[in-house]
Amino acid sequence: MTDITRFDTRLESLPANILTLIASIDELKGRWTASANLHPQILGRLKQSVLITSTGASTRIEGAKLSDSEVEDLMRGISVQKFKDRDAQEVKGYYELLKNVFDSWQSIKLNEGTIKHFHQEILKYVEKDTFHRGQYKVTENKVQMVDVKGNIVGTIFETTPVYLTPIEMQELVEWTIEALKNKKYHPLLVISNFVVEFLKIHPFRDGNGRLSRILTNLLMLQAGYLYMPYVSHEKLVEEKKQEYYVALRKTQITFKSEQTDLIPWLTFFLNIILDQSKQAVELLNADNVEKTLSEKQLAVLEYLEKVKEATPSEIAEKTNVARPTVNQALEKLLNLKKVERIGMGRSTRYRIL
Repeated sequence: MTDITRFDTRLESLPANILTLIASIDELKGRWTASANLHPQILGRLKQSVLITSTGASTRIEGAKLSDSEVEDLMRGISVQKFKDRDAQEVKGYYELLKNVFDSWQSIKLNEGTIKHFHQEILKYVEKDTFHRGQYKVTENKVQMVDVKGNIVGTIFETTPVYLTPIEMQELVEWTIEALKNKKYHPLLVISNFVVEFLKIHPFRDGNGRLSRILTNLLMLQAGYLYMPYVSHEKLVEEKKQEYYVALRKTQITFKSEQTDLIPWLTFFLNIILDQSKQAVELLNADNVEKTLSEKQLAVLEYLEKVKEATPSEIAEKTNVARPTVNQALEKLLNLKKVERIGMGRSTRYRIL
């Protein structure tokens, strides 16, 4: 049996720089909450973009090779039967689960059942993982680092043994639920601890890293950080992939010692959230062209972003926007330098710049 008080011990007597990071994040969170007046269509487009970016980034952190554009192509309707490799299968599961979290986070409860269900959803299209989806590991695993070619370049740290995994997951989830409920610690500290401990346990045979980022999005949304769907958390982690692994290792190797050191991981995690918060506030301050567009003009722009090029007639048909309105929208988008005109007369087509 392990000692659940270890979680509390980790979060006591934190240095001033950690508390300063949290204060900075919450100041930006307050600015987002007070000023989040972006048009619903703009938020919808941002969310769609983040779904693509986050899915690509999260799978690449684990060694996948698909680019964001390839992820987007997959999400445009290619059937599962056409998926020819594991990367593509993993992408669809992650995308659909993250979308569900973004859309339904208010009604999702954190518990072991939810975590196992999420694991099942992440891997539901991966044929070779059918036998262990949604089940805790039955063989030992390690956290290993992969290079850009997908080759394993080393073991980062050892994980919880199989026989201790169920009890450690039960303790972690129960402690996290209670800590978030009683507000003894700041939610960012509780979430940080949950993520690093989850990754240390590594409760599933595969998919732990991706699942940790799905759960991060869920817990952050439930803690009131409502900009998560509009700035990709996963992309920020991918951009600092080396630092991510180093911070994990520095903290994880202390878990077997008498003096657990959560600071390396807390510093990394909170700086990622701080960058995410800054980018969210920049969205509010930015001179977004979309803010000047009407609903129908936005519809024309959104359609052109989905295709290589199109005629005004095609745009009118696909968007259900009257042809004269489409022409007016195209003129405005031309003036704003959002699109360009190709050809003349009846063969005139438009595409995104």
